[in-house]
Amino acid sequence: MYPTKNTGPKSASQLHLSKWSTGLCGCFEDCSSCCLTCFAPFITFGRNAEILDEGQTSCGGASLSCFALAQLGVVWFYTCSYRTKLRARFSLPKKPCGDFCVHFCCICCAICQEYRELKHRGLDPSKGWVFHSRRMEGGATTPPSIALGMTR
Repeated sequence: MYPTKNTGPKSASQLHLSKWSTGLCGCFEDCSSCCLTCFAPFITFGRNAEILDEGQTSCGGASLSCFALAQLGVVWFYTCSYRTKLRARFSLPKKPCGDFCVHFCCICCAICQEYRELKHRGLDPSKGWVFHSRRMEGGATTPPSIALGMTR
């Protein structure tokens, strides 16, 4: 569950679209993710997908799927669906155009923007879903209990 998710009814003021935290071409606002995405976009995409799917999809699985679909030349159909999920989760507008068009025209810029958006909203994709789920549960995991066994 996302920390910014509002499960109650939406008022008229909440129905407006929020803004993207950075522009599509703002890649240099986070140089490390920009460089990673330029050389291995499937890794950045996998990190984003793991966060957006709340751990139901692993980073490795999404990265491998992205890589395989890129070899077939149809990766945009898969990657744009996660932009749609991100926009729906945070009520973001279709800017500068529809999700498929953004991914088709500049997939690396789109993936970087989505990464920055998640990071800006407190969900750093590089840390993975397990880190964020533990943080939302209270911070630390509890140590395992030791079962009482036979004594001498």
